[in-house]
Amino acid sequence: MSLTNQKHLFDIPEEISYLNIASLSPSFKSIEEAGIRAVKEKSRPYTIPSSDFFDPVVELKQLFAKLIDVEDYNRIANIPSVSYGLATIANNIELSKGDEILLIEEQFPSNYYIWKKLAEKYDAVLHIVKQPEDSKEKGKLWNQTILNAITSTTKVIAMGNIHWTNGTIFDLKSIRKKATEHNALLIIDGSQSIGALPFSVQEIQPDAMVCAGYKWLFGPYGCGYAYYGKYFDNGNPIEENWANRLHSENLSGLTNYQSNYKPLANRYSVGEHGSFIYVQMQIAALTQLLTWNPEDIQEYCHSITQSSILKLRKIGCVIEEDQYRSKHLFGIQLPPSINHEILKEKLRVEQIFVSFRGNYIRVSCHVFNTKEHLDKLANCILSLV
Repeated sequence: MSLTNQKHLFDIPEEISYLNIASLSPSFKSIEEAGIRAVKEKSRPYTIPSSDFFDPVVELKQLFAKLIDVEDYNRIANIPSVSYGLATIANNIELSKGDEILLIEEQFPSNYYIWKKLAEKYDAVLHIVKQPEDSKEKGKLWNQTILNAITSTTKVIAMGNIHWTNGTIFDLKSIRKKATEHNALLIIDGSQSIGALPFSVQEIQPDAMVCAGYKWLFGPYGCGYAYYGKYFDNGNPIEENWANRLHSENLSGLTNYQSNYKPLANRYSVGEHGSFIYVQMQIAALTQLLTWNPEDIQEYCHSITQSSILKLRKIGCVIEEDQYRSKHLFGIQLPPSINHEILKEKLRVEQIFVSFRGNYIRVSCHVFNTKEHLDKLANCILSLV
């Protein structure tokens, strides 16, 4: 099913061209309504049954499991941030001196600092795979360089499904295959792809995957999700949350202390993950997202960006070739003649919202955007050539 524009579900003024969902998504109206209902319930706590600590959380995990193609929702943990999920992962990995942790050049800081700390702890090595310079087939060459870098000393590969500043797509199936050959863990940060780009745990088989909830999943800031594979089934959480223990639903028997956790990834969920407000908002978000589905989101984003990208390439802007980049997020390298500060001011006046990340203007769009929003951005850049 092809998607049409869904702006009617959002409360974004006509004069705003919001092309920055990779930083923070807008809420659509059903999320806002769910949050307001939950806030009002909190004003009358005597109306909230104890089951609300648990049942909505199960529903939320089931929705996210469906989105990423996971059979057992018990492999999903509720986390407050990507850094929390990665800290849990690193807390359960042991390395030897000289082992390598493979990262991609210019990863998001949360996906660098934790691995640097782990490497220092075990006297291991951080191996940063740099992106090729000045190539029309950068995505293809970068993927090949990553595959060549995986050797018998590689023990952890930590990366995104796409690069967070320019949208380069990484060939996770091939990377998983070589990681398995060398007995290396594959850890995925899905924050800039899950929800907008198709992703299947069944297909990729990552050892763990973490994802912020406030970007492409449209959840509130402070929410996220994590998938933990078999390697982490009996690991140690970084906190002892009462709700993660077996039989915690029996509130009258909480002091019958349990030595066992709930099965699989439940042990890793953050304390207070049953937040009445956040969970209801996230359920509304994922319910709508599954109705759209990532394949159709990619198709829609491609349809509204294609002509503007062609115009920008003609004036010397560098944008990754279509087959090697995502359609919902891509980077624009400007010609040297364009002054970034002048452009930023022009964008501010025109009320066009994008991100400047490293050498790139990062453009991120969704079903509330139109072709006109992208044309407006392209015309701003063209006017400065």
